[in-house]
Amino acid sequence: MPWRTAPQDRAAGIRPDPYRVWLSEVMLQQTTVAAVKDYFHRFTARWPTVTALAAAEDAQVMGEWAGLGYYARARNLLKCARAVVADHGGQFPTTRAGLLTLPGIGPYTASAISAIAHDEAATVVDGNVERVMSRLYRVETPLPAAKPELTALAEGLTPTQRPGDYAQAVMDLGATICTPRNPACGICPWNHACLARAEGVQADLPRKTPKADKPLRRGTLWLGHSNGAWLLETRPERGLLGGMLGFPGDGWDGAGGPAPANADWQPLGEVRHTFTHFHLILQVMVARIDGPPQRGDWVTPNAFRPADLPTVMRKAYDLARDSMNG
Repeated sequence: MPWRTAPQDRAAGIRPDPYRVWLSEVMLQQTTVAAVKDYFHRFTARWPTVTALAAAEDAQVMGEWAGLGYYARARNLLKCARAVVADHGGQFPTTRAGLLTLPGIGPYTASAISAIAHDEAATVVDGNVERVMSRLYRVETPLPAAKPELTALAEGLTPTQRPGDYAQAVMDLGATICTPRNPACGICPWNHACLARAEGVQADLPRKTPKADKPLRRGTLWLGHSNGAWLLETRPERGLLGGMLGFPGDGWDGAGGPAPANADWQPLGEVRHTFTHFHLILQVMVARIDGPPQRGDWVTPNAFRPADLPTVMRKAYDLARDSMNG
């Protein structure tokens, strides 16, 4: 993975870049490595240092983040970068305690940065580590109630020598060998000590409390166009898709309103999307707008990048584009 520093490089004195470790860990929250890689390359190519990122415009960062989801992470990314530059001279704190003072950095991210970048003996516990611990010690308590117990067990194994390499090794063990389904126990370096394997219950762990069904919300998106330009608005900083560029909407997020202009709005179809806590069905309305809109701003064809839209908005745009081209 592009943000990793191999053990042999560490032995040669090459230290991981805290900026790249931090950026990768923020991106990987609730997101797979496969989804993150391209975003990580684009971010580090455009903003190779935390100082460069801190100087970026909000809209630029939100645009590059579009499609990765959990957009509060992007807002906190900027807040953190600017705090590092303003309060720490452009250098990340070297301890877990110091990192926890930065906006958007919680216990997991602070532990990951301090262990991986600075070899502090901090315990790093993500979903992969929780799965390894639950099987190694055969923890029957279901998640999320088991989190404190699993963290304590992980702390007991965290070494003082090369804790950064160890943290990455256990996370990789969970991601590649001790997988959720069909764990490759035969090649696991801890198979001799694994209590779940000894009892043949490794595939049943960790146990999880059943999740409640997600509710369904419905709403409307208004896609107005004029001479190749699209009517867009920047969403409120707080709330769903905060700070992102999108089409005016109503009825699904508490931040909408009526149609943004008087026009002959026509139903185009529906788009479906699933957020963390609910399913969403949006009726897409489209119209050519000739007069001044009551809300939103025109974005000209040269300035409009569909890739800057969050996924649900891009689905609506794709529907409109295909209809207009057809």
